[in-house]
Amino acid sequence: MSKLPLSIPDGYELTEHGVFPKEWDIKAIGEIASVSSGGTPNRKVKDFWDGDIPWVTTTLINGNDISYANEFITKKGLESSSAKMCKAGTILMAMYGQGKTRGKAGALTIDASINQACAAIEVNSSDSGEYILHTLNYMYEDIRELSNSGGQENLSSGIIKGIKLPLPSKSEQTAIANALSDVDALLTELEKLIAKKQAIKTATMQHLLTGKTRLPQFATYTEGEKQGQQKGTKPSELGEVPEDWDVQTVYELAEGQKSLFDDGDWIEAEYITDKGVRLIQTGNIGVGRYQEKENKKYISESSFIKLKCKELKQGDLLICRLAEPAGRACIFPDIGEEKIITSVDVTIFRPPVETVNREYLLHYFSTNEWFSSVLEQVGGTTHKRISRGALGRIRVPMPKLAEQTAIATILSDMDNEIQTLEQRLAKTRQIKQGMMQELLTGRTRLPFDKE
Repeated sequence: MSKLPLSIPDGYELTEHGVFPKEWDIKAIGEIASVSSGGTPNRKVKDFWDGDIPWVTTTLINGNDISYANEFITKKGLESSSAKMCKAGTILMAMYGQGKTRGKAGALTIDASINQACAAIEVNSSDSGEYILHTLNYMYEDIRELSNSGGQENLSSGIIKGIKLPLPSKSEQTAIANALSDVDALLTELEKLIAKKQAIKTATMQHLLTGKTRLPQFATYTEGEKQGQQKGTKPSELGEVPEDWDVQTVYELAEGQKSLFDDGDWIEAEYITDKGVRLIQTGNIGVGRYQEKENKKYISESSFIKLKCKELKQGDLLICRLAEPAGRACIFPDIGEEKIITSVDVTIFRPPVETVNREYLLHYFSTNEWFSSVLEQVGGTTHKRISRGALGRIRVPMPKLAEQTAIATILSDMDNEIQTLEQRLAKTRQIKQGMMQELLTGRTRLPFDKE
């Protein structure tokens, strides 16, 4: 659990689990808590389901409080099966499950029943349940390593009972738990704020990018016979749009020129190297943003010449034609590479800056309307994709350049605010990880009431 220091400080001692304060104990979970699991009522018996007893499975265990259930069973269902009823405050650990679920722990904030994949850890009153939960989540990777091998790796109740935990006095446990819970509360508030900002941005996109709401400076006529009058709407292939907007296909926005709307290059595996000309792949394209990956791929300069590859430029709109989801796009940023190409399933789109604001298009390419239009044209069986021709025929609502720019500026400002909050969230998570490493190993001690 803790790395060995070069020397052991005064007041600390070396144990088989690391270096801890001398007054701390090392105990197995089975010594400080009862461990049991639940069951699943017969799915075929209607009377066992759709009741009022929350039924929790491993899908709800993610290291946080568990305050709701997706399914409910009846009293008959509980009595007929080995489903276990747990009180609020019980720690649940996933004994098995898909992905990284196994070994995750969380605490119930409601009374609920659990299935057989959940271990209920009911901590004795002599220890702090919150402290135990923080410790278990800190030890997550180590706990996963204890899993049984076989067809499906899993944790048994016996394995869980044998997990050793460092235990200070209950007063110190409480002090540590309170400090970490305060950071958890900050993380929760940041997550809620980000979700709220994202919802506001989505609603703003829905209104501004379809013309349902006009910015004040574009809502009325400023000259001519209609000066001061509110601008109306007109019917179009996309439904009602503002009367001074156009509806154009993506290919028309590229002025019908293949050089401004072309696919990347077909790069077979034999050409891939670890240096040279950088290859941007479909995985680098997220919804509205470029995503750098650790596994960077290149081709040689000679291959670049031989294959007559197209070189990317900073500011290119890159549209991924391959799911999931097809149609996602990003504006290619400066990534510090000298020469760059992209793969054949990526369309390089260079609408003229004199008529098109690429940030505006990028925001539109992140809307539900855009993805619905793309989905209607997606084909293929094994690999779902949209052809470049079909992509070019999709129609887009287009205001004049000045309004495009104004809309893009508002939405980009919202993106920047969300990004700042996401960076703060990531930083706070790092701080919490550092706090756990210090506090749960006793390297840093908090003031607490002596028992």
